Amino acid sequence: MDMKKFQWVREPKNYVVQDGRIEITTEPHTDLWQRTYYHFRNDNAPVFQVETEEPFFSFTVKTSFESSSHRFDQCGVVMYLDSENWLKGSVEYENSEYQHLGSVVTNHGYSDWATTAIPADVKEMWYRFSRRQDDYCIECSRDGIKFSQMRICHMWEGAGAARFGIYACSPEDSSFTAVFTDMEMTECMWGAHVGQKPDIE
Repeated sequence: MDMKKFQWVREPKNYVVQDGRIEITTEPHTDLWQRTYYHFRNDNAPVFQVETEEPFFSFTVKTSFESSSHRFDQCGVVMYLDSENWLKGSVEYENSEYQHLGSVVTNHGYSDWATTAIPADVKEMWYRFSRRQDDYCIECSRDGIKFSQMRICHMWEGAGAARFGIYACSPEDSSFTAVFTDMEMTECMWGAHVGQKPDIE
């Protein structure tokens, strides 16, 4: 992918953008979350993304987070439309035993969070983010070949231009360096539903 077409939403202080490789060193107390359960609103994580009008596509990226070691440290794939409409998929560090592999969908200013526990020694994860008009899918993979579904969702403001890419943040008093490689935009790998009608492509 052409990195020159990507733009920052909240450019971080420390980062490296090279051909095919991006490094983001997170700053403490950065996060993305809106209202639900915790009641607070955090909207200061750096996001590096590109825009497209294409209604059907997939975006894959490999994330590496070897130095992630503090609660809530995270990095992953994101679609950030505005402060109240976005989604993300990531591994979020919890403690020396486990982490949260999960996704957050935020529609009209309210976030939800769906997770599953994975071992704390996992330090790489692939993501595939797919669009079918205003519906979206996030998948994950340990090897970049076999992907498993994490989330299917509808974005109420997700029609028209979509902006998607990567993010990294450290919600508490910590910092780590996230590395992103193997970014690729392809035809949509998330196929049309087969079974009940209407099954419209």
